[in-house]
Amino acid sequence: MSTTPVPVHASTVAGVPVEAVQRYVLDDTEVRTVHARNLGRDYQVFVSLPPDYAAHPDRTYPVMFVTDANYAFPLIRSIARRLGDHGDGTEDFILVGLSYAVGDTPVYSRRRDYTPTNHGPSGLTSDMPGRPVLHGEAEGYRAFIKDDVFPLIAANYHADMSRRIYVGHSYGGLLGYEMLLHDPSMFSHYILGSPSLQFDHGVEFARMHEALAARKDLPANVLVVLGAFETPGKDKADRRYNRETDMIGDNRRFVAELQAKHYPGLHASVITVPGEDHLTVFPVIITRGIQWALPGKRPAFTATGG
Repeated sequence: MSTTPVPVHASTVAGVPVEAVQRYVLDDTEVRTVHARNLGRDYQVFVSLPPDYAAHPDRTYPVMFVTDANYAFPLIRSIARRLGDHGDGTEDFILVGLSYAVGDTPVYSRRRDYTPTNHGPSGLTSDMPGRPVLHGEAEGYRAFIKDDVFPLIAANYHADMSRRIYVGHSYGGLLGYEMLLHDPSMFSHYILGSPSLQFDHGVEFARMHEALAARKDLPANVLVVLGAFETPGKDKADRRYNRETDMIGDNRRFVAELQAKHYPGLHASVITVPGEDHLTVFPVIITRGIQWALPGKRPAFTATGG
């Protein structure tokens, strides 16, 4: 990966001038500020284009959208280029990173935008002085993605918008369930890492029952990935196990209830990754997810329960 020099400022060491420091800039990337009309806020959107994008102006590419972009965007971009191998390993795609509201901290923005109700965990303090902790604006944020981000990508890039892939982890995984239940065709593939089904005492189960009461189909491909430590373990001395929350059990039950509906268009799997916990599993989620959703010419990864 090369760099694009961006001068910052000159400095001195022991009074001797030092060459101006340069920022490290990812090639073939852009940052756009997008106004969420229904929320009245601005968000940054990061875009990474495939290496051969400029050489193939008539080609369209599938588009992967990922939340928590400040962390996830450069990671996915790097993993994708490592796996892709010019299309032999995995298919090239446009990557769209959904960053946080301008002026908000990541914690404040994601708590509010990725959760379905305003009944968040008790005892939380705001990391933005003078502003209360907020939850429960997932529906508005879903509309922002669909009504403001999708048209931007469709109008400005060689995007195959019939092949939209969603990636979210933790609260981002919970947001993915929300979109799957209430607007499943927003994405063709959902890669959901460690969805936080414990939020608001498991309210997403009740929301699922309500949303699916009259639904005849749920057309989507869903891969849920968790670390094997995301459950209470028998070895209490191993701090990598969850203390109380059984995220593995919750997500297996959630997907099993979806599968029990026998929707013809739904294809869903849950896998666990040995040796990983809630914080370490994300890179594996990305590797498995890209191989699953965008296989290349070589044999692809297939999701099987674990």
